[in-house]
Amino acid sequence: MSSDFKLDIIDQHDPEEPGLGRGMISEKLLDERTNAMHTVRKQGNLTINNFATNAERRALNDRFLLKANKATISDNVSLDEEERHHLLGSAKKSVPLISGAAYCISSCSMIMLNKIVLSGYNFNAGVSLMLYQNFISTLVVVLLALSGRVAVEKLSWRLIRVWIPVNVVFIGMLVSGMYSLKYINVAMVTILKNVTNILTAIGELYLFRKRQNPKVWTAMFMMIISAVTAGITDLSFDTVGYAWQIINCVLTASYSLTLRWVMDEAKKSTKSGSLKEVSMVLLNNLLSLPFAIILILLFGEWHYVIHADVVKLPMFWVVATASGLLGLSISFTSMWFLHQTGPTTYSLVGSLNKIPISIAGILVFEVPLSVSNLFSILFGLFAGVLFARAKISS
Repeated sequence: MSSDFKLDIIDQHDPEEPGLGRGMISEKLLDERTNAMHTVRKQGNLTINNFATNAERRALNDRFLLKANKATISDNVSLDEEERHHLLGSAKKSVPLISGAAYCISSCSMIMLNKIVLSGYNFNAGVSLMLYQNFISTLVVVLLALSGRVAVEKLSWRLIRVWIPVNVVFIGMLVSGMYSLKYINVAMVTILKNVTNILTAIGELYLFRKRQNPKVWTAMFMMIISAVTAGITDLSFDTVGYAWQIINCVLTASYSLTLRWVMDEAKKSTKSGSLKEVSMVLLNNLLSLPFAIILILLFGEWHYVIHADVVKLPMFWVVATASGLLGLSISFTSMWFLHQTGPTTYSLVGSLNKIPISIAGILVFEVPLSVSNLFSILFGLFAGVLFARAKISS
């Protein structure tokens, strides 16, 4: 209730009383008015104080809620960042593993499918198979380049002339590898390929004056022993197959040495001044096509392919096409794995990859084995791993 309303009530009380009474009443009225004013002031102060207190409380509550919301948001942001970092870290760790597995699977599958085509289907035209596989690889690379997925160097006659020596050795390496795989089991081919490392090391010594440490020569000596003992104890020994494999080892070593010798000159023949692995894959596969056609005509394989019953089987073409795609995938997965890890890990995994290839070849094709032959194969695989480790430390 307001003070004006109270004063109005008092002023209206008994106005017709005598003078003394009126004086006493006036004093009482003054006292009452004074008390009323104090009461009003007190109530007003209490009201203002209460209002201020409530406002402060509301401000404190708002501040507390704001801080709590900020803390919650910051906690959520920090949790999201930690989760994101954890996911990114897991992804980075898994990529080398995935690329390595892809490289090993491609390499192992390629050898197995080639063995199936040549021995399982008894296909006696290794050059024709190489022509088909290289055609598939060329087609895929060209399509990827046209779609912008990969970048390849523009071909020129100058680059082609420089690359022809490498390509000739490349064709010989593929053809000899085809025929050796036809007559020899997968495990023995894998062990005999260790001879390539020895020939390459000798070639580096004489051509590039690169000396090897004693550990490398020790590992190479072990590989020679394993190759000789494995050949002696091989129950399915085939002279023609071993001859093709020796030729393959010489040509494979020559390919790596020739590639190293031609690489600098090939880079000078490009507009960009560099030659990426994809461009080398295209060069090798594309330039091999006319040479393969000439070899097919010289060896008379075209007559065999036309009249062979095996080429009429749809499954044969499925396997042959898959082997061509896997041959290309080896190039890409090896580049991917090398980019994700490095030459050290790549070399070790390449040597260790021979172990599952040998085991798979023995089990799938039911290769007859003796204890001594199995020991020679295991010894050769162990020597290959030692060689890779010794090369890394040199």
